[in-house]
Amino acid sequence: MCVLLVSCGQTNNNSDKNELVNIDAVVSEPNENTSVRSFKLTDKTVKFLWRSDKYDEAFKDTFNSIIIDEDYCKTITEPERAALGYVATFIGNECNWDGDYKEDRSNLKCKLLTALNLGYQCSDKHLGFLRQMFKNDPKVLEELKSDNCPTIPDGATIQYTFDEITLNVKGILISVSFKANGVNMRAAESWSWNETDYFQFDKDNIKLLKKDKSKVEHKTFDIDE
Repeated sequence: MCVLLVSCGQTNNNSDKNELVNIDAVVSEPNENTSVRSFKLTDKTVKFLWRSDKYDEAFKDTFNSIIIDEDYCKTITEPERAALGYVATFIGNECNWDGDYKEDRSNLKCKLLTALNLGYQCSDKHLGFLRQMFKNDPKVLEELKSDNCPTIPDGATIQYTFDEITLNVKGILISVSFKANGVNMRAAESWSWNETDYFQFDKDNIKLLKKDKSKVEHKTFDIDE
């Protein structure tokens, strides 16, 4: 069996805890005066992404691949799409060049962004939507600058990918919990961690409240000659 790791980069994790507002102090029930109802946010828990072994007829081999809840994508709200899109920007999700490689790296197609209808990685469609949805969050807007957006395809020496993603909505709070891992093939090193990113919806935008990240576990492995 072949296991593929893919990558679109990794977010800066130096500010994982206690740098933003205390989430316990946030009111979790929507105010009747907000436009929450116009987005039709409802309390839910959705397993958005998981991994499964699939046989590929073209390659005559089995690969471990990302699976996405496509039915959920048909009814997803804009705040939920923004929360998932933000997380997907910085961690690999089966990204490959759509056709021939372009010098400006403008045709990197990633599985999560495609499912979320956000276009190519780091495109105007992708970053423009997120900037609009995070328009009142200066720190996230700084992260979403074009020169911070990674365009790393599957097959890179250093790769990151998701193992699973679960989205939870409660009132005006959205949380995205995920398991992720990375590998450096040259250094024969791998690592993994769990993380939950918390967001708050407010009228026509969302803000990142905080990130809770587990300790990163590191391992080494032998590279076959």
